[in-house]
Amino acid sequence: MNKKSIMFLGTASSVGKSTLATALCRFLRNKGLNVAPFKALNISLNSYVTKEGLEMGRAQVVQAEACNLEPNALMNPILLKPSGGHTQVIVNGKVYCNIEPYKYKELNEKLKYYVKESYNKLSENHDIIVLEGSGSCAEINLRNSDIANMAMAEMADAPVILVSDIDRGGVFASIVGTLQLLTEDERARVKGVIINKFRGNKDLFKSGVKQLEEIIKLPVLGVMPYEKFDIEDEDSVTERIKNEEQEGTLDIVVIRLSHMSNFTDFSMLERISGVTVRYVKDPKELKNPNLIIIPGTKNTIEDLRVLKENKLFYKIKEAKENGIPIFGICGGYQMLGTFVLDKLGVEGEISQEEGFGFLDIKTRFNENKITKQTKAEVLCNLTHVNRIEGSILCGYEIHNGISKIGKKAIPFIKDSEGSIIGVCDSNKIVAGTYLHGIFDSEEFINSFVKSLKEKNNIMVSEEDIIVKVNEYKDNEYDRLAKVFEENIQIDVLRNMIDI
Repeated sequence: MNKKSIMFLGTASSVGKSTLATALCRFLRNKGLNVAPFKALNISLNSYVTKEGLEMGRAQVVQAEACNLEPNALMNPILLKPSGGHTQVIVNGKVYCNIEPYKYKELNEKLKYYVKESYNKLSENHDIIVLEGSGSCAEINLRNSDIANMAMAEMADAPVILVSDIDRGGVFASIVGTLQLLTEDERARVKGVIINKFRGNKDLFKSGVKQLEEIIKLPVLGVMPYEKFDIEDEDSVTERIKNEEQEGTLDIVVIRLSHMSNFTDFSMLERISGVTVRYVKDPKELKNPNLIIIPGTKNTIEDLRVLKENKLFYKIKEAKENGIPIFGICGGYQMLGTFVLDKLGVEGEISQEEGFGFLDIKTRFNENKITKQTKAEVLCNLTHVNRIEGSILCGYEIHNGISKIGKKAIPFIKDSEGSIIGVCDSNKIVAGTYLHGIFDSEEFINSFVKSLKEKNNIMVSEEDIIVKVNEYKDNEYDRLAKVFEENIQIDVLRNMIDI
C-alpha cells in the first residue's frame, strides 16, 4: 500500500499502546498533517456509537478526537464483546454474529477481508494512518489467526514500534523475549522500542538502555515518564477504577458489575472538585453513600443474579429504604425495574430475572440492537436533585432490551422524537435512563452535582464549575503530545513515516 503508516505493538496488554498512538496522532495533527487512527480488532465492553449509529471501540474514538476527526467505524472494523457464554462479533459497526468466546478462527478469513477493506477505505481519505495492535504481538499459538498485530502490520506495510511497560517489572525480559518469539520477517519490521511508564531519574537508566540496545540491535526511541493523563481508558483494567472514600466530599458509588460496560459514563464526575467516585462490588464496601449508580452491563440478567448471590442486591434495597438516591444507566436502568425477560436467549441461557422493583418498567430483550446517538430533555427534578428540569442532554444508546413503562412510572427523560427513555419512581428517589454519556452534558452535570451537594450539606465552590468537555479533552491531548515530543526521538519517527 502506498499510504504512509506506522504501528505500535505491545509486549503485553495495557502497556500503553493506545496512549502512545493517541500522542502521535495529536502530534501529527498539530503539525497540520491529515492523520487517522486504526485498530483492526478490539475486545472490549466499553464501546461508542457514531453519528451513523455504528458501534466501535472507545480507544479509536479518543484517537479520532486527538486527530480532530469525527469517529468512524472504519477505524475499528472488528469489535468483540464477550458476554456470558458467547461473544458478540461486530463488523464495521453492526452486529455480525454471536460465537463461543474466542472461537473466531472459523471467521478468520472473512474478518481479515473486512479489515483490509476498511483499512483501504480509511486510507483513501487520509495521508497517514497510526495503527495499534491488540495485547501481545508474540502470541505464537495465535499466529495463524492473527488479525490485529503483525498480520496487520504486514497488510499495511507499516514499520513497527514495540512498546513495553517498565512499571510492571521485567521490561528487559519482555522486550527481548517478544522479539525472539517473532519470525525473522516480523523482527525485520520492528524499527525501534519505546519503554513506557518510567518512574524516577531517566539519567540513571541510560546504562540499561544501552545494554538493551546492544542485545536487541534496535534503537530505544525513548523512555516515556510515568505521568497521568485524564484520557478515557478502553477497559475496566484501569487505575481509574478505585474504592477510596474521601472525607468531606460527595460520595458517589458505582456498582462494579461483573460485565460492566461503558464505565466512561462517569469520567466527568471524577473530574469534579469535591466529588469521590467509588467502584464497589462487595456489600461491606457500600457503606452510606450520597448516591448509588448502577451502570451499563453486557449481561443484565447474569449480573442481577451475581448481585443477589453476593448480597449486594439486598444492601442496595436497604439503602433505598434509608432514602439514598439511586440512578441506573442502560442495563442498570433495566435492573431497577420489575422484570428482565430474555426468551430469545440474546444474553445467554437465563430467560428471566426479577429486578429491584424500584421502577415500574418491564424489559424484554429482542433480536434487534438499538445503537444511535440521542438528544434528549430532562422532564422533572428529583427529590435529591433539583434545577435539572429542562436540561438538554446529548448521548447515545446501545441496548437490546425494550422497556415497557407502567402507570406508576413518572417520565424522567424524553428524546427528541418524544419517546420516553428514562423514568423515576413516585417519590423521585430512584431514576434511570437508557442514555449513555448523560454526565457529559455540562448543564446537567453542573446542576446535578451542585444540587446533590447542597442536599447533603457539602460545600459548593466555584471550582465545581466544570471545564467545557471538548476544551478539557483538547488540553489533555496537547499535554500528552508535548510529553511525547519531549521524550521520544520524533525525527526518527518522522523518518520512518517518511514525512
